[in-house]
Amino acid sequence: MPSIMSISTFTPPNALNQEMTTEFARELFSESFEDIERLLKVFANGQIEERQFAVPMEWFKDEHSLKQKNDLYIDLATRFSVEAIQRCLQNEVFLKEKVEESEIDAIILVSSSGMSTPSLDARIMNHLPFSPHTKRIPLWGLGCAGGSAGVSRAYEYCTAFPKENVLVVCVELCSLTFQKNDHSKSNLVGTSLFADGVACALIAGNDSHLGDLTQKPVSPTILSTQSTLMPSSEDVMGWDVKDTGLHVVFSRDIPSIIKSWLGPNVSTFLENNQINRKDLSAFVAHPGGKKVLEAYIETLELDSSMIEVSKEVLRRHGNMSSPTVLYVLEQFMLAEHADGEYGLMAALGPGFCSELVLLQWKEIH
Repeated sequence: MPSIMSISTFTPPNALNQEMTTEFARELFSESFEDIERLLKVFANGQIEERQFAVPMEWFKDEHSLKQKNDLYIDLATRFSVEAIQRCLQNEVFLKEKVEESEIDAIILVSSSGMSTPSLDARIMNHLPFSPHTKRIPLWGLGCAGGSAGVSRAYEYCTAFPKENVLVVCVELCSLTFQKNDHSKSNLVGTSLFADGVACALIAGNDSHLGDLTQKPVSPTILSTQSTLMPSSEDVMGWDVKDTGLHVVFSRDIPSIIKSWLGPNVSTFLENNQINRKDLSAFVAHPGGKKVLEAYIETLELDSSMIEVSKEVLRRHGNMSSPTVLYVLEQFMLAEHADGEYGLMAALGPGFCSELVLLQWKEIH
């Protein structure tokens, strides 16, 4: 089975605590909402203490055109992704020696917070010595589900080509989509929740020579994946594209949708793989928010300890969209695991959809 050999995350340079962002929102939205103090409780109740952004706080106080925002997205997303890739390929915690860029056969580039043609992977390849024959597989529009979706597509690629190696790069600069003059409640919630982040995972096919480079006694292998789309649910989550840019669509019904829909979806997936929920020792859950994590626990009937890693990532980084689930996976990969342990990666995103990945820690030497 394809294995996740290495992983890295990149923290953007501007860290802001939740108190600072709350005060910013108070100044910005106080004239738009009579009950602003009640609404601002979403900042305090979201269990987020700090978030990181690509730009400093001063940037948000001025108006920026869609072109200005998108040009900055292309520039910073490319630079940050190059840094994350370099960290992943020479991560001494997971690899005995550096993996050369020329040994990568495909790049799956996941991003939904800006637009770029040529896609970001082409721009990244101009900064690093990848082979010019490296296959480029950009994925756009998957939002928060993108991290798990990228891993799923890498699994399928490496299953088809078991000697080859894939990088999954997730980069989201949600802060650059901020709409200063959007006084909707969705924008207020998004302001309290979303952040910027970049993550990179190296996935190797079963017959790849990179298996000899693993540093850990066991690594997560990918056993199976499942993509599920909820029909006629486009309005649950996504972007509303306007002349001023990308405006967040974020339904208040998401936690209740998870409770009624995700449980049977996960049960079917595990049953098809002859796995019981009690067999799972790791739940690699995308922390979409406090209520989303609580809905996971309720619908999947899991012990609350199963979301502790996801809660910690949410507390330290907020919801970074697609990279967030890889931040969670990184923490699980840093921890010790016994040979044969099972894990479930889960993320939800626009569509409305779910992406599930069944993992098993194994010796891959």
